[in-house]
Amino acid sequence: MNESFTRRAFLTRAAQCGAAAVLPCLPACRVLQPPGAGPVGIQLYAVKDELRGDPEATLAAIRKIGFGEVETAGFGTLTAQQFRRLLDAAGLECPSAHLQFDNLDAAFEQAHALGAHYATSGSLRAMLRPAPQGARGMGLEEAKRTADLANRIGAAARRAGLQYAYHNHDFEFADAGGGSIGYDLLLEETHPQLVQFEIDCGWMVIGGRSPRDYFERYPGRFPMIHVKDFLPPAPHASPPAGAELGHGMIDYVPIFAAAEKAGLKHYFAEQEGPFTRMTELQAAQQAFDYLRKLH
Repeated sequence: MNESFTRRAFLTRAAQCGAAAVLPCLPACRVLQPPGAGPVGIQLYAVKDELRGDPEATLAAIRKIGFGEVETAGFGTLTAQQFRRLLDAAGLECPSAHLQFDNLDAAFEQAHALGAHYATSGSLRAMLRPAPQGARGMGLEEAKRTADLANRIGAAARRAGLQYAYHNHDFEFADAGGGSIGYDLLLEETHPQLVQFEIDCGWMVIGGRSPRDYFERYPGRFPMIHVKDFLPPAPHASPPAGAELGHGMIDYVPIFAAAEKAGLKHYFAEQEGPFTRMTELQAAQQAFDYLRKLH
């Protein structure tokens, strides 16, 4: 997910539907089950506009495509409990939820309501006091402070029966001086049992790093990934334009091979905008078809 459209913005701008009646149970759909990981999943930010208009129909369409798992990024005007009822009606599991951690008790309550195991954050910058100033990238001082905060959140999540996971963008991979990068310090300074990581493979590649390298260096730290593609960056373009899976520049065959050896458990298709060639649901179908061919 691009930081320019935050999870909080999605939460507040999403579906204007209130608590609608749940759908009747749908016929069973074939769910792709690759070796070493769960069913094909999708990060619901990828269909945020569809969810805003009709969450029930959108979740039903996601299930009909063949997805078996979702990762949430807010619930619109619904509560987590109401959103869970829609997920259950559509036949979808929710192993991970991207949450706001300014109130840990509320965040963990939402995770439990969804049936999620992973309580995941897209970034912790908004919680750092004082807030990071200046450079766009993550400096080593920010990385140390972020690691300390992540350990504290992870400990609280563990006490609540959950697992905390940190999701990257591209700013964690900027040169912090002498070839050091903040993401490496996050991995080194966080406790493996308290803090696990969800690699957004697309943003990592845009940041100039290789997911395969991290899977090999830190096996067991990455139970989840985002499967995301981008068009080759245009000169002076920032950020790069998202692409449908299979229509961008990232080859996921070797990435999946390395991820599964390193302990991958869940993976979620996600696309950054703009959606100019396909609708969100058409792009979701393309993502599922692409992932099916990989396995």
